[in-house]
Amino acid sequence: MIEDNRNLTEDRPTFVTHLECSMTGERYEADRLHNLSAAGKPLLVRYDLDGVKGALTKAKLADRPMDLWRWRELLPVRRTENIVSLGEIATPLIELPTLASTHGATGSLIVKDEGRLPTGSFKARGLVMAVAMAKELGITHMAMPTNGNAGAALSAYASHCGIKTTIFCPADTPETNISEMALQGADVYRVNGLIDDCGKIVGAGKETVGWFDTSTLKEPYRIEGKKTMGLELAEQLGWELPDVIFYPTGGGTGLIGMWKAFAELEAIGFIGTKRPRMVAVQATGCAPMVKAYEDGVEHAPRWENAATIASGIRVPQAVGDFLILRAVRESGGFAIAVDDDAIQAGLDEVAGKEGFLLCPEGAATYAAWQTSLKDGRIQPTDRSVLFNCAIGLKYPLPKIEKSLDRHGQIDWAQFRR
Repeated sequence: MIEDNRNLTEDRPTFVTHLECSMTGERYEADRLHNLSAAGKPLLVRYDLDGVKGALTKAKLADRPMDLWRWRELLPVRRTENIVSLGEIATPLIELPTLASTHGATGSLIVKDEGRLPTGSFKARGLVMAVAMAKELGITHMAMPTNGNAGAALSAYASHCGIKTTIFCPADTPETNISEMALQGADVYRVNGLIDDCGKIVGAGKETVGWFDTSTLKEPYRIEGKKTMGLELAEQLGWELPDVIFYPTGGGTGLIGMWKAFAELEAIGFIGTKRPRMVAVQATGCAPMVKAYEDGVEHAPRWENAATIASGIRVPQAVGDFLILRAVRESGGFAIAVDDDAIQAGLDEVAGKEGFLLCPEGAATYAAWQTSLKDGRIQPTDRSVLFNCAIGLKYPLPKIEKSLDRHGQIDWAQFRR
């Protein structure tokens, strides 16, 4: 039995009891460095939820600043001085009434816009927690593979508290992301491969170089940061969860984290038993979770020749595949793939009709919502939440060719067409 070493402080009580293998349930001591469990599976942070229930009320929560750290009783950082922050606000919910009506939906169509977070993406949630715990546990060098946004978040938070970072990314990673990481202090390397190829380099260098492997789900704390999406969403909706959540799924940390968050919220009495149907959204050019879901299996083989314009979900193989699929199936949800044409069309439609610039991964959730509404997998009356995982301005935008010669004769009729 692992001793309860909560080490409470007056201003920031923490209730972590231990870590647990997500596959076998084996317990691991908290406050120690861990990557995967002995079974090679992700570790989950466990809390004294009865203790949290006694310490946290909805009224107390309402009095706190609207940021990620307001959930401190359900977060792993023990000592206040180890908190790292660049201003993790609660991200807004944006309704899309025009498009809901256009497609015959009477239930709300809502986007949770994660692009408002530091470094412009939801990766800030997971990496702020991973870096804060790295600081607490004495890590001085962190390394990771990335398709762009995760590396940007890691470089920013690590530099903010003096931790060295080395980042490997596929050679076709957008230049904006490469520059962002480098400017924020990371050593960045382009690799002639995909994100899992980059991950192999991180793993291979762990013993030789001495860096800490911060790959998705290969450390326990990114899930804890990402689960705040679920905590926050529940509060914003008046503690009544939506009917359906469409989530862009690569490594799936956020989907796994939200499913964990809902269970913890029920355990402390903040919500009831209702759960949203969790929908894992992928691209047809990289859809390992969709194939595994349709095949009825718990693990997804590597997807060969992965390709999509939504680079954030171009993850050929996820270490947490079984956790993603369990959440989808337990919730009564499903996994769905949409092609790049539908993603681009969705991005254009939402921007043009609602004035909201989605990122490609967020546009994939909108395309998936349309398809699911048409084929009956969701109902017109459902309240649906789409996750826009990054600000659209971080991605390539169409070149506009129209111009006007102010010295020439202006054809005013063109403006009425």
